[in-house]
Amino acid sequence: MHKTLRSLPSLDFLRGFEAAGRRLSFTLAAQELFVTQSALSRQIKALEEALGAPLFERRHRALALTVAGAAFHRSITEALDALASAAERARGGNRSPGLTLSTTVSFASLWMIPRLASFRAEQPEVEVYVSADDRVVDLARGDVDIAVRYLPDSGAPANAVRLFGERLTPVASPKVARGREPLRAPADLARHVLLHFDEPEGRTPWLDWRSWLASNGEPGLRSAGSLRFRLYDQVIQAAVGGQGVALGRLPMIAEHLRDGRLVAPFARKYESARSYFAIVAPRAGDRDDVAAFLRWISAEAARECAAPVRSRRAGSAARQP
Repeated sequence: MHKTLRSLPSLDFLRGFEAAGRRLSFTLAAQELFVTQSALSRQIKALEEALGAPLFERRHRALALTVAGAAFHRSITEALDALASAAERARGGNRSPGLTLSTTVSFASLWMIPRLASFRAEQPEVEVYVSADDRVVDLARGDVDIAVRYLPDSGAPANAVRLFGERLTPVASPKVARGREPLRAPADLARHVLLHFDEPEGRTPWLDWRSWLASNGEPGLRSAGSLRFRLYDQVIQAAVGGQGVALGRLPMIAEHLRDGRLVAPFARKYESARSYFAIVAPRAGDRDDVAAFLRWISAEAARECAAPVRSRRAGSAARQP
């Protein structure tokens, strides 16, 4: 590799710097890139150390680019645009036309993919490519046409279409919920293994068991054990397999409750502070296939919100509101 290429900073660091310089806020840039503010701050600091020059002036409740930072930001913005254009040209002749959807691995596997057959039935001529990746793509630069993102309502862009919010409730396989240690009240979780979602960047603390337990009167509960996973769909697979109790995310796992693979033993739910939004890339807004997919996913989301989730609690039938 050429010596100059070996000395280049990480592309993730450059993307973080570009967003921070454009938003002039580490907080807003971190939200845009789905990383924590502390992680982005560390990236910027590492970039400044690698370059041997400060890029930002850190003022009280304000952020400004230095002279060197402003010049570097212009160059980086042009370079990232050039990279995106080059990638778009390279893909242009090698892929059949179609619609590319970006979303997280868990949302794709648990909610999107099981429903795609109905879109194919409505629009058989539209090829759909699902790009399931927990990294956030830049809709202005990449080849993604629609992204489904998990955002606070206040952080959603103006063109975002809200699909639904999210509720959290413990779920388990029927054999666990109705076994030798039945789940009748939150305190019963002390006799069970809890399945944890360890999101690598720590971006979703409200999906942690501590938040649900605290909101349901058991802030100091100690479980009989724990298993931890980096992907949420792995958490649900473990719950279906009877390995413990998971914190279920509705409506993402609604079908698991409807078909009985999982049960929700407690009536109370914990409302997440975020919702799922569909966002169309600027360059794809006038395409018929994109419009058709947006209508379809909006209708699917509306049906999901209207449909009751029926599940059997630990011992009796119950309707989940």
